[in-house]
Amino acid sequence: MERMRETMQRFQSHLTTAWGQLSHFRDTIWWPLLKSSALSPVVFTVLFLLFVGAFVSTRFLNSANLAGPTITKIFERPPQKIEIPLNCTAYDPTRTCPSNYTTAHNKQDDLDRPSPPTCPDYFRWIYEDLRPWAHTGISRDMVERAKPTADFRLVIVNGKAYVETYRRSFQTRDIFTLWGILQLLRRYPGRVPDLDLMFNCGDLPLILSKSYSGANATSPPPLFHYCADDYTLDIVFPDWSFWGWPEVNIKPWEPLLKELEEGNKKSKWVDRQPHAYWKGNPNVSPSRQDLLKCKVSKKHDWNARLYVQDWNKESREGYKQSNLARQCFHRYKIYIEGVAWSVSEKYILACDSVTLLVKSHFYDFFTRSLVPMQHYWPIKVDDKCRSIKFAVDWGNSHKTKAKSIGKAGSRFIQEELKMEYVYDFMFHLLNEYAKLLKFKPSIPEKAVEFCSESMACTTEGLGKKFMMDSMVKGPADSRPCTMPPPYGPSSLYSLIQRKASSIEEVEMWQDKYFGKSK
Repeated sequence: MERMRETMQRFQSHLTTAWGQLSHFRDTIWWPLLKSSALSPVVFTVLFLLFVGAFVSTRFLNSANLAGPTITKIFERPPQKIEIPLNCTAYDPTRTCPSNYTTAHNKQDDLDRPSPPTCPDYFRWIYEDLRPWAHTGISRDMVERAKPTADFRLVIVNGKAYVETYRRSFQTRDIFTLWGILQLLRRYPGRVPDLDLMFNCGDLPLILSKSYSGANATSPPPLFHYCADDYTLDIVFPDWSFWGWPEVNIKPWEPLLKELEEGNKKSKWVDRQPHAYWKGNPNVSPSRQDLLKCKVSKKHDWNARLYVQDWNKESREGYKQSNLARQCFHRYKIYIEGVAWSVSEKYILACDSVTLLVKSHFYDFFTRSLVPMQHYWPIKVDDKCRSIKFAVDWGNSHKTKAKSIGKAGSRFIQEELKMEYVYDFMFHLLNEYAKLLKFKPSIPEKAVEFCSESMACTTEGLGKKFMMDSMVKGPADSRPCTMPPPYGPSSLYSLIQRKASSIEEVEMWQDKYFGKSK
């Protein structure tokens, strides 16, 4: 009310000034003309009101601008939220994607929006993953050479997606990966450039760096995949489970992340069971089978509580014992790789528990920014049982520090791996990849147009539910986050050394601990 009163007072002041200006106006050569009989009283009145109105309006707006955004905001309308409904009624009879999809981007909209935040630090790895092609660029031949290792080819032209399938992947990995890409196009219509890429949905990375090194080596074929390691050149991309994994009843990431956050509130860290918890399938890797040796026995209690996950039994019983949001009741949780990296890592880190991370061979798109003793506790891969026992004993005698490690890992997941940043990572990765293409992408002869309707309208059961739960309703009302700069050689070396030093320090503590215990 006070600001409105000030606004009206300024208006009255400008009106008074206008009358004063009118006195000056009468002394000019135009006043006699207006008084002349050549103008009717009606015309005179109209011209007079136009003059006063224009003057007052101009002065009023200038004053409002000088006073800041407060006054103009009174008259602003919030931008209208656009929603793109799923139109199965129109799709079903023709089996063709809607032609009225929004594929244009109005750059003026960006000027009306606040500056976006800087992306999380793990976005910097995009530059590293694309470095093999930074100087050569990517030719059509390079893309074609990745075909033998790919499950599908994705081409985006004018904001629409076209897919050529080479083979079906395990379960629905390819389906939910493509669904996620379609949601990116709905979130940022007209912003994703034309591109042409190959995608592998298997467990292991396939592009061996040693095959493309040496004086006469050819450039490696670019292949997108969920993980890589120090010996491969696969381009890491968010995995399918961010949009749901119906075969094991794991919900899409956005609603599940909220459930995990709520689950954390149900038990304080200090009140949780003071042991390390793991539940999973041990038959997928020798390392997991080795972990089972750390189960409680008559001779040893390694502070580990380990359980075998039987997915067939869970399916028959309605997944009552595999709800991830109800598995945050231990102070410590173990992460261990399977065949390659495991999608379980983000769920374990989100629990507020201290993540006991068995040394990993593989990495996905975000894990390279995790720091030992800040986000997790490192566990030796060749001495698991003693490492777990020491970690739990140390944490239980240093509760404040242990709790802070668990909280930092959970905060990383909640704040830096929220779904908005997953989409922004995809957006920036695809944009940087497209910049390297040395050819104009075109639609392959055998490719089929994919859209949300062609996927969700033809899917049933839990798969359809997860698609609907993860569907982007319409264009984002904010810009993608701003990419951080690439790592310099010194900063990258410093990060690697910092991690190695932390791990060495923990191993030294462990050796000292068991040396004293003998």
